[in-house]
Amino acid sequence: MTASDTIIVVDDDLGVREALDSLLRSVGLSVLLFGSVQEFLAAKLPDAPCCLVLDVRLPGQSGLDLQDELSRADIRLPIIFITGHGDIPMTVRAMKAGAVEFLAKPFRDQDLLDAVRLGLTQDRTRRQEDAGEAELRRKFETLTPREREVLALVTTGRLNKQIAGEIGVSEITVKVHRGQAMRKMAARSLADLVRMADRLGLSPPGG
Repeated sequence: MTASDTIIVVDDDLGVREALDSLLRSVGLSVLLFGSVQEFLAAKLPDAPCCLVLDVRLPGQSGLDLQDELSRADIRLPIIFITGHGDIPMTVRAMKAGAVEFLAKPFRDQDLLDAVRLGLTQDRTRRQEDAGEAELRRKFETLTPREREVLALVTTGRLNKQIAGEIGVSEITVKVHRGQAMRKMAARSLADLVRMADRLGLSPPGG
């Protein structure tokens, strides 16, 4: 865990917020504190690995409702639920929806810190994957329409000769487009190119 890692605490109990702030800062983490879901939603999240420590029962919108809202908005923020009034159905709902942990108050400091470490690791991995995806799409955008067409067909296992006949060009032209696509995508092999096409969700023309 590093100083750039940020823990966001949403709890309507000031005493809990202050205690968590002290605990998390003691291990070198940055902390943002909010007393309600509305305060949290109005804030700008830092561009760094984050984890959300969220009380289940809050005035207005509940923690579980916020989890649902973030999921619908495709905001994949690791969530650690804390509650003094938990029950089994509530726990099951939260964990099935992807919560990192569900801790009943009072909980051990170490249990929370372990959950926070796991949440930050998950978010760091997700951010790295998102950055890789964005870079892959940036490379794909540099391809010409014909190179994209050839790429989509190459990754289905078609031979150069088959692709040439399908799109109405010479076999040597297909080889040139294929080579250009591999160079621009920084693919080391055909297998590498196929994996990239799969990540991009490419399908052959008409497929």
